[in-house]
Amino acid sequence: MKTQGLGDPPASRGTCLAQNKPRAVEIKAMSRHPLLTGCLITLLVVICFLGVTLVALVLLGKGALFTGGDKVGVVEIKGVIAESRTVIKHLDGFLEDGNIKAIVLRINSPGGAVGPAQEILREVEKVRQKKKVVASLGTVAASGGYYIASGADLIMANKGTATGSIGVIMQFANVEGLTKKIGLDFYNLKAGRYKDVGSPFRPMTKEEQAYLQGLIDNIYQQFITDVARNRKIPADKLQILAEGRIYTGEEAKAIGLVDEFGNLQDAIDKAGRLAGIKGKVEAAYPEKEGFSLLRLLLGQDTEESLSKLALPYPEPAYLPPWFR
Repeated sequence: MKTQGLGDPPASRGTCLAQNKPRAVEIKAMSRHPLLTGCLITLLVVICFLGVTLVALVLLGKGALFTGGDKVGVVEIKGVIAESRTVIKHLDGFLEDGNIKAIVLRINSPGGAVGPAQEILREVEKVRQKKKVVASLGTVAASGGYYIASGADLIMANKGTATGSIGVIMQFANVEGLTKKIGLDFYNLKAGRYKDVGSPFRPMTKEEQAYLQGLIDNIYQQFITDVARNRKIPADKLQILAEGRIYTGEEAKAIGLVDEFGNLQDAIDKAGRLAGIKGKVEAAYPEKEGFSLLRLLLGQDTEESLSKLALPYPEPAYLPPWFR
């Protein structure tokens, strides 16, 4: 049996040295590659920063970390109103943001489809229960544009703004004469008496005209009822004003459709004061939409125009007479 001498290192010590040797080599190797070491340190710093940011977002609330104090959110409604998703998304985003104390609806629109306009108005009415909403009318805020504005706590316009046009229009074309000249005939197979009402390839019957007129009259009464309720104008008085007539901002203020004169900045300041913001009132705008290949190649206007081609025909619309 072999005995361990006093000068010999203990077996356990030899084992530890053997185990630590690879780690020493690893540390030595890293010291020879400062670039690798720097990358690892940078990665750790980034991970820690992201973790702190995530915790801050949870604690401070969605969007509160980036808005930087009390502000007024601005939601833009531009062009023909063909969809409601984007505007509702922006309204809801500002509603959930604790640093957004009031909202301005910046409207430059001649009107649009009935459904989207009604959906946006309903959302404005819900937002108004929790935050002040001011409508700022630009060059034109007519028909469906004014319909949405009526849901705000306050409406501001320029003296020359084109607004009003409270009414409903449904347009049809008849190309029967043209198709006959070039020798084309069209036939419809249908199940349901009114399924092909408004077909451009045959004349409309009086019965069909009466049916569509009843449809438009019903939507028209919905328009008047909503505006009268939001603006606190008696329905019989509003009925007289709601002839589809366009008013200037100056005329609209005189008859109670507009509250004050002012531009966009005036509306932002007014909304801030109504919400109790002291000092300079700053505006916040929604984040831009995500990447779209179609928007990149053709531009946003082209993308929106192509999307509107999918709308069903005929399309009931709150459109002013001069926009036909």
